[in-house]
Amino acid sequence: MGRMTATPGPQPATTPSGDASRRCDTQPTRKVLLAAPRGYCAGVDRAVIAVEKALEQYGAPVYVRHEIVHNKYVVKTLEKKGAIFVEETEEVPEGNIVIFSAHGVAPVVHEEAKRGKLATIDATCPLVTKVHKEAVRFAGDDYDILLIGHEGHEEVIGTSGEAPEHITLVDGPADVANVEVRDPDKVVWLSQTTLSVDETMETVDALKGRFPNLLSPPSDDICYATQNRQTAVKQMGAEADLVIVVGSKNSSNSVRLVEVALGAGARDSHLVDYAEEIDEAWLEGVSTVGVTSGASVPEILVHGVLDWLAARGYEDVETITAAEESIAFSLPKELRRDLRAEAKAATEG
Repeated sequence: MGRMTATPGPQPATTPSGDASRRCDTQPTRKVLLAAPRGYCAGVDRAVIAVEKALEQYGAPVYVRHEIVHNKYVVKTLEKKGAIFVEETEEVPEGNIVIFSAHGVAPVVHEEAKRGKLATIDATCPLVTKVHKEAVRFAGDDYDILLIGHEGHEEVIGTSGEAPEHITLVDGPADVANVEVRDPDKVVWLSQTTLSVDETMETVDALKGRFPNLLSPPSDDICYATQNRQTAVKQMGAEADLVIVVGSKNSSNSVRLVEVALGAGARDSHLVDYAEEIDEAWLEGVSTVGVTSGASVPEILVHGVLDWLAARGYEDVETITAAEESIAFSLPKELRRDLRAEAKAATEG
């Protein structure tokens, strides 16, 4: 299989919803609403290519701390090419290369790699890096930072590690009542980049109810790709009887898409990694199926779902476009160096 970049694959033919040639007068119309944009965002594309490039330039094995992105298919494919995924930096043998995932890591992880005499490639999404820098800056100005996010998520752990003595996690609106700060007039909120936009703003509104002088970040922390994919789902949610979201269960932005679909009016919504996980019982009484995918999902998996649906009579596909995306990020600068030589030198030093 070729490289899993963000370049879209062959698109399903779009058939006008009013085309009667595919219908029988005695059966309801069956169609698919296909969300655009969907799938890989620029940060995911950058991270996956970084692993592929490292394997090409330095040879296997290349170690990756945690899943490079939250998608089973991507991880399995990279494993077949020679990537080794580990949970902790200490699991990487001295003198090797370790790649940090798109979700980012705390400064202590960089220190662990240095102690372990490892060469590193930082594949953190630049939008996550932006949040890290905001945390450092506000902590430097002695603000209490209220980080809106989900406890235990890798991105939250990494951001919190930038200024642990200043950051308090706020896990949704229900958690606001538990928040304590030193000075209610010197508080700022930041957020995990992959949250539901609506729920995040609900949390922010609740925080402002407690802290009227709450400062907002200079720019929205929720990434453009997360917002665009949620907007597309909102547009098709009211019309779709069922929305299928392609993505892994540990992918925060994919899980949010299911919630957004239901909130937008879809009667039912499910998250699947592969087409084979779809239950035919979900199609009972369904005339319109919405299909989208999380920001870490390669397009081949979406095409598998479309083929599965087409085989069951859902052949007409109408694309629902919410935005056009043209953002691309440059690859990690470490890929321009001889990291194998650097790692060897570290072990000999």
